[in-house]
Parts: sequence; structure tokens; C-alpha cells
Amino acid sequence: MASIGKIARRTFLIGAVAIAGGVAVGYYYYRKPYPNPLEDELADGDATFNPYVKIAADSTITVIAPRAEMGQGVATTLAALVAEELDVPLDKIKVEHGPAAYAYYNSEMLSEGGPFAFYNEGVVAESMRTAMGAVGKVLGFQGTGGSSSTRDGFDKMRQAGAAARHMLIAAAAVRLGVPASELDTQDATIVHKTTGKSLTYGEVAADAAASAPPSELRLKDKADWVLLGKPQMRTDMLAKVTGAPIFGADVSLPEMLYGTVKMSLRFWSKPVKADLSKAEKMPGVVKIVPIDTSYGHGFGVIAENTWAAFKAAEAIEVEWSDPEYPADTAAIFKALQDALASPDGSALRDDGDVDTAFADIPRERLVKADYEVPYLAHTCMEPMNATARLRDGVLDIWSPNQMPTITRQLCASVAGVEQDSVNVHTTYLGGGFGRRGEMDFSMFAAVLAKETGGRPVKVIWTREEDTRHDTYRPAAAGRFRARIGDDGLPVAVDMAIASPSVIASTLRRTFPSISPLGPDKSIIEGSFDQPYTIPDYRVTAIPAALSIPVGFWRSVGNSYNGFFHESFMDEIAAAGKIDPVEMRKKLMAAYPAAVKVVEKVAEMAKWGEPLPAGKAKGFAFTLSFGSWVGEIIQVADTPSGIRLEKMWIAADVGTALDPGIIEAQLTSGAVYGLSAAIGQEITFADGMVEQSNFHDYDAMRIFQCPQFEVAILENYHKMGGVGEVGTPPAPPALANAVFALTGKRIRKLPLNKEVSFA
Repeated sequence: MASIGKIARRTFLIGAVAIAGGVAVGYYYYRKPYPNPLEDELADGDATFNPYVKIAADSTITVIAPRAEMGQGVATTLAALVAEELDVPLDKIKVEHGPAAYAYYNSEMLSEGGPFAFYNEGVVAESMRTAMGAVGKVLGFQGTGGSSSTRDGFDKMRQAGAAARHMLIAAAAVRLGVPASELDTQDATIVHKTTGKSLTYGEVAADAAASAPPSELRLKDKADWVLLGKPQMRTDMLAKVTGAPIFGADVSLPEMLYGTVKMSLRFWSKPVKADLSKAEKMPGVVKIVPIDTSYGHGFGVIAENTWAAFKAAEAIEVEWSDPEYPADTAAIFKALQDALASPDGSALRDDGDVDTAFADIPRERLVKADYEVPYLAHTCMEPMNATARLRDGVLDIWSPNQMPTITRQLCASVAGVEQDSVNVHTTYLGGGFGRRGEMDFSMFAAVLAKETGGRPVKVIWTREEDTRHDTYRPAAAGRFRARIGDDGLPVAVDMAIASPSVIASTLRRTFPSISPLGPDKSIIEGSFDQPYTIPDYRVTAIPAALSIPVGFWRSVGNSYNGFFHESFMDEIAAAGKIDPVEMRKKLMAAYPAAVKVVEKVAEMAKWGEPLPAGKAKGFAFTLSFGSWVGEIIQVADTPSGIRLEKMWIAADVGTALDPGIIEAQLTSGAVYGLSAAIGQEITFADGMVEQSNFHDYDAMRIFQCPQFEVAILENYHKMGGVGEVGTPPAPPALANAVFALTGKRIRKLPLNKEVSFA
């Protein structure tokens, strides 16, 4: 492991900024709680206890789960955290997302933002986590991402439920004239154990909310949990199976207008000339307006219906300026290779003396490989959309977004109003994966709302617009080498990965006046932070100067570094004539949680047992977002191509709050990764994205998916995330299985360029 001195020198700048901004300068604000945003919008008879809990006089309990529900089940788990401490069943709770408010800051989303592995609990690493978490509080950063929602809410929301219960008991004690210690709670009722007298939560809610919250709270021990740790019925299930209007595309308001956008087919390019005359004369078209924002340039169409808007957008004739980036895929990958050959880069892991280890090495001890992955789109099932209404100086945005406070800020800017005059109504998301953490779809709706005379306008993108104007998972290239020792184990590993910076790209779109500080660890997360002990071990991040918009795609840098790192580890095992699973166990011996995951998934898959001819298995492991995940997939050679038969997943999440949701997310993440591995890529020609819809950028279909078997472990002492962690090991597990089946080592994705799949 790199010395504290190396880490401190490497990260001093970013750490100093975080500490100064979040703790030293802002200490008072860090300690001071934000106002409760629910107090200004209470209905008659409602009482609020904190930003997370409202109780009505009829005992209707509303829990604010202020993270975007995009199918990952977060609303259910966050509500269960409150319900557990409030002593009410989950089916008695109404769950809402709540307003955009600093009170719903997510400190956990930033706390792991420093260049440290999750298992590194040294002084510098822990100080950085504290500082970065403080920044999240000071900025009031309300967001959903980084598999952080339940980790961030674990204490906050249990405390909210416990505080409300304490206050309700105290108010009931006064009303009944008995000591609070003689009262108990169950099913939204406070009961005096001796006399049997009782009061509902609703009967004492107003009195309770008027009292001061307790200064100290005792939360339930895990052994006493009734809801947590067990599968729960999803709170959003009924609405989804009955087709309730809960998504952004479902929004319907009086006097509604409809719209769409036609943005530059070359990112950042402006119109050289445009002819709007045909589009403006089409039936149902109200107005066509230019769009010029930090997300790029184009046109917005306002119409009486969505179809009219779509057809008018097609009719706009426009010539765009040349791109500022390489015009085609071949040139883009040449730029990545040029970056790999440059001296630029930051080695966030630099153990031992790598250069000396490779200075004099016999050819038979050297393993070398180059890897590449393409750009990828998010392809949420619900296309980008938002509804906006600007009336009497107040902007209302109905948006399926992951970042409400930043959405509020940037929409206020384009609409020309103050943030206090913006209301963000966060709907359910028809898929997110990081894409709806962007602001473009909300900002474009706000731009069009300025032109409708106070009428609301629902702006829906076509699937083609969505596919060709994404903030993509970046393309990346890696150069790898390893030295094999006498026992076949690697004694030195040198990894260099080149990719555009997600952080720099995101800042250009959202806060262009801010320059990124320090190294972008997302370029090499999933490679530099893995629990392998190798004497000489270096992983270097090289930012590539490619300005195609890139963003946070499910598991971010882990998505391609999982493929790079674990495919290359499989190559090392093959070169050293060591079983891949046994090699991992030896290299991970210092991290028992990792070893137990590897052992568990190997046991589930009966790794090592002979397979019939034409079948093979592949293994991969990735630690990401605090969870240790091992995956094994079995494939078979069939006349129609390689069939994915079964995948086994073992994951140590530290504390499993809802095993049913965790299993669903692990399999969902694996399917997302397998889809990318098998056949997905975004390519460029003449500066424009070539793919446009599901016919040329498809996901795995049900008949292609393997069977899944999942084991959830709770050995590690810290809680990990769930939503993204199944994705990174899936591509390398499949690639390694293809090698075991065919003998063909595929180092470029997608795999279907070299083999066929059934």
C-alpha cells in the first residue's frame, strides 16, 4: 500500500480545499441545521417533526424520502428506516420525494470522493472523508447517485423516526398524566401499559410537534429490528402495476402546451445557417425558439401536441459548425492512444518501485496487454422530459431528476428568476443510471416556458434526440503489464488508463466558471482501489482531451476499469498457470471480506468441478461503492452462438437493509453490464453519433439473460451501496468465460465484434 506520505503529497491540494471550504471556514454552518422545508406547506391539521416526517390529525404518516426513485427501491428502504424507529408498519406510511431543499443534503455522496480505497481507514483517508462529507452539508447538496442513498440516510432517517416517536410519547404522557416511561408504541398508537389507555399518533401530533426534539436518541439495536433486514413490499409497486401517472412523461396540467428540442448534432457546435420557415408553418406549431445554454445550442419547438412538435423539429433545416473534437471513432481512439503515450497522468496507487521491477525482466515473466472500451449511452426507458410553467415570476418544474437543488439553481438562471421562486417537483424516474443527474432536459423546458405566456409546456425528447445527445460513459483505453514471480503470482503490475475526465466534462456543462481540482479518480476507480496485495503496484490516470460530453453512467469509472483490471488479472492467472479464483484469494489474503466473497461465489458455482464439453465459466471481482462483489458466469457454445446460462453473484454489503431489493439491484446491475459487454457502443462519424434508437443500440432481452443465483453477505464493518455494484464485474466475468470457452482473449468491447451470442 502506498505510504501516507505519498498519498498526502498527491492529494494535499484537493484535501486542503475540502477542509477549508467544508470545516474550517464553514464550521458554524456545518453544525447548524437547515430549516425544515415542510413547515411552509403544511395542510390544516398536519404536524411536522423534522424534514422527514409529517403526521396528520387522522394519523396519516408521510415520510419524505428525498432521493430519486428510479426503480432501485430507495423510497421503500428510506421509508422503512423511519418506520422502524416510529414503530409503524410500512403499509401505513405514505411516501413522498419532497421539495428541493438543502435540508436533504447528501453528505455520503461526496465523502468517498477522495482518492482513497474504501478499505483505507488511515488518518489521511478518514480526514478526507470527514471533510468531503462536510462539504456536502455546507453546499446543501441534494442528489441521488454513487449508490449512497441508504448509506447517507441510515442514521439521519432512523433518527428522524426515533425523534418523532420520542416527542409523540412525551406529548401523550402529558395528555394522559402518566410518566413517559410507562408508555409504549405500536401501529401508530401510544399505549399506557398499566391502564390500557391509548392515543393515536394523530391525536397528539400537533402538541408533540410544538415541543423541542430530544438532544439524545437511542436507536434500536439490529437484533430488535422488525422491518429492516427483511424483504418489504415496494411502496411504489401498486402505482406502477396500475399505471398511475407518476412519471415525468405523465404530467398533465390545464392549458398544457407541448414541446421538443432539436439540438446540434455535433456537440458544442452552433448553427451556421438555419431555415425555420417550413417548421413554423406546420399545423399545430405555436413557436420555435433558439436554445443557447451551457449544454449546447439548438432549437425548441412549442406546439399544441407532441406529434406536431416532433414533426416540426424534423422539418427544421440547419447546418452546424464543425466539431471541436476528433470527427470519427478511429480518430477518437487514436487520441486515447496518444494520451497513453504521453507523460501526463497521476498515479493514485504507487506501491513499491514499479520501474525497477520492470527494468530487467525475462520475456517469459512479462505479461502485456492493451484494452479499449467505447462510449456508452444511458438509454433510460423513459426519454428525457420535463414540464415547466413560468407564471407571475414563479417557475414550476416537474422533472424526473436526480439533483433537485442544482436543477433549481440552473433553471432559475435560464428563466431569469431567483432560486426562491423555483419549485422543483421531482417525479418518479423511468430509469436514471446517472443520466437524470444532468440539467439539460429541465433547463430546456424552462427556456421554452419563457415563451408560452404562463401556460405550462411539457417537453419530451424523441428517442433519437435522447440517444444522440447523451452525456456518455466515456471511452477509455488501458495499457497493462505484469511481472510473474516463480510461483506464478504477480510481483509487479503497472496499469495506465486514459479517458476523458467525467468531472471536468460535468463542470463544463453545469458550472463552467469552476475548474476541477486534483486528480479525477473516476478515470481509474475500479483499478487503483482493489483489495490486491502486490509488492510493486502502480495505477496511473491519464485525462484525455476529448470534449464529447461524458457523465456519470451506472458505476462510472468502475464500469470499464472492472473490465480492464479483472480481465488482465485473468490473463496473469493464465500466464502463471494458476487457477483464477485461487490467485485472487492469495492476493486478497489481507482483506477477509474479499476472500469470503470469492469463496462464497466459487462454492455457489461449484468452481473447479469439470464441465461438459462446450461449456465454460468465467470469474471476476470488483470492490465498488463500498460493496465487495464476486461474479461467475457459465456460458455454452451453441449452434446459434454463445449462450449465457447462469450467473452467480456474492456480495458483501456490510448491512443488508432489504435483501429483496438488494438481490434485484445486483441482478439488474449485472444485466446492465452484460448488455454493454455483449453489444453496446456509441460510435461517431463526421462529428455525429451514429446510433439513434434501440434497433442499433439495444439492451439484452429476457431470452438472452442468464439465470441468477445471489448470496448476500454481511461481514464487513461498514455499509456498502447496492445500485451500481453488480455492473463492474459482469463484463470481465463474461469475457473471461469466453476465453475459457474459445481460447480467444478479447480486449475490446463489445464482445460481439469477435464472437456471436445466442
